[in-house]
Amino acid sequence: MAISHAASFSISPQLLEQRGLLVQQEATELVLAETGSDGWQYLLTPAARLAWQAMKQAASQDGIALLMISAFRSIARQTEIISDKLAQGQQLEDILRVCAPPGYSEHHTGRAIDIATPEDPELEISFDTTAAFAWLQNNASRFGFHMSYPPGNSSGFQYEPWHWCFQPG
Repeated sequence: MAISHAASFSISPQLLEQRGLLVQQEATELVLAETGSDGWQYLLTPAARLAWQAMKQAASQDGIALLMISAFRSIARQTEIISDKLAQGQQLEDILRVCAPPGYSEHHTGRAIDIATPEDPELEISFDTTAAFAWLQNNASRFGFHMSYPPGNSSGFQYEPWHWCFQPG
């Protein structure tokens, strides 16, 4: 299960506990949320998809374009991402500042999305200077989304203004 995936990278249980990382179960019911311009299919849970569609529409009505650039990610895919980064010579400690260990990513739940705008580079902290980010800060909670990794977050991840997770209420 998740712990064995983390152990395969020699990620200590103490590190996981110290950072307060919780096992994230893979979603079992996923639906197509949207298809990217590159043909990539983004999957979410049914409730997260409905909330995303409502939020995106409300933003659009306010003149804000929200682009989904990441959604559901399997534990196996998370393992591949970390393996690829290690193969490129990155250190595990550095990788774990920007990438959750396999089994611990909110993307596994089918409720987390990474958001971009057409005019800003993807997955950059500068996203927090965009009108889209300001709109999300003021409105995302109405749709059940929250930013998971603010500056100085207790999980030890870098600040990710683009990462938002749906919390059904």
